[in-house]
Amino acid sequence: MIKVAIWGYGTVGSGVFEVLRKNSAVIENKLGDTIEVKYVLDLRDFEDDPVKEVLVHDVEEILSDPEVAVICETMGGENPAYTFTKRALESGKSVCTSNKELVEKHGPELLQIAKAHNCSYLFEASVGGGIPIIRPLRTSLAQEEIQSITGILNGTTNYILTKMETEGLAFESVLKRAQEKGYAEKNPDADILGFDACRKIAILTSLAYGKNVNYTDILTEGITAITNKDFAYARKLGATIKLFAKSVKKGEKYYALVAPFLVKPENPLYAVNGVYNAILVNGNMGGETMYYGKGAGKLATASAVVSDVLDCARHFGKHLNVKWDEEKLEISPIDGAVRKFFVRASTTDMAQVEAVFGEVELITGVADNECGFVTAEMTEAEYREKAAKMGNIIGMIRVD
Repeated sequence: MIKVAIWGYGTVGSGVFEVLRKNSAVIENKLGDTIEVKYVLDLRDFEDDPVKEVLVHDVEEILSDPEVAVICETMGGENPAYTFTKRALESGKSVCTSNKELVEKHGPELLQIAKAHNCSYLFEASVGGGIPIIRPLRTSLAQEEIQSITGILNGTTNYILTKMETEGLAFESVLKRAQEKGYAEKNPDADILGFDACRKIAILTSLAYGKNVNYTDILTEGITAITNKDFAYARKLGATIKLFAKSVKKGEKYYALVAPFLVKPENPLYAVNGVYNAILVNGNMGGETMYYGKGAGKLATASAVVSDVLDCARHFGKHLNVKWDEEKLEISPIDGAVRKFFVRASTTDMAQVEAVFGEVELITGVADNECGFVTAEMTEAEYREKAAKMGNIIGMIRVD
């Protein structure tokens, strides 16, 4: 019998408790052993919940118990999760987490501590909720040189953009609906400004190349500037708009960004709608593989945490290696990245547009006193120079 503890009985923690209880027979059949939740740590009491039988308020009860082999850290935030996790690993207890903030900030350090104490630090649920992506990067794609990762990594923003497109609603109206449905937090900035997706692509890029990516080095733009007019232009092009988190290896350079992109139907991510997430990974040998599913939610995320628990149980007493060194991976300035750009300008003078941008694909009949066009391929630096020269740009969306 493998005995585990859960830290935090919020949305994900209660989901982990539920998955381990409801799927206990399935887990025993596949694992060949049983998993018992010995403790759940939370400051609150839950009188009408079966968790009360194993609820504790003091982390020391868990850290000092030699029977506890695996801990599910579902507290969220940096502290006290960091301190508790470090102490658990130093005592030889494996930790499985859904905490993307902790993983992004301290992943390499915690992995080294786990290695030194012959236990594991696993974090499948930290990116993409219930979508398996960490383990494929660590195992199934270990033989590949990863050339690019492109993901829809935030269900809140994908839901908002989908509703803006399909129902013609304004951004503020859809955001309010998302908050009412529980898809968006009361303070939605981490989602709508792109920071949540940024942390996730930082983790994936670190795992893809084995060196540490600081999310503050990644250019990040959210969706707050996207309007219904942008979608009207996109429809004219047979395209949609998605918030992409993207990293690309070009020769010896690495680029990464989070930003809205104009996406055509030939891109597999075009049809990913609502709260769903998807990740497209391009390897130099196997080509493209895609991972799709619920990017958040109680049971989907909890299921990913439990998958790591089973991995630890199968390799009890061993360290499951995750290649992620503390050495920094240098993210090149976005200036050199090459792509097309969709541009809106407050002019109908095509001579002016072509004098600055050269030959463009013009989109007409959408709005008065402005035009939309798609540029030829150019670097980000070249686009900014031309946009400054033209001077009457309303907005820009990159084209994937």
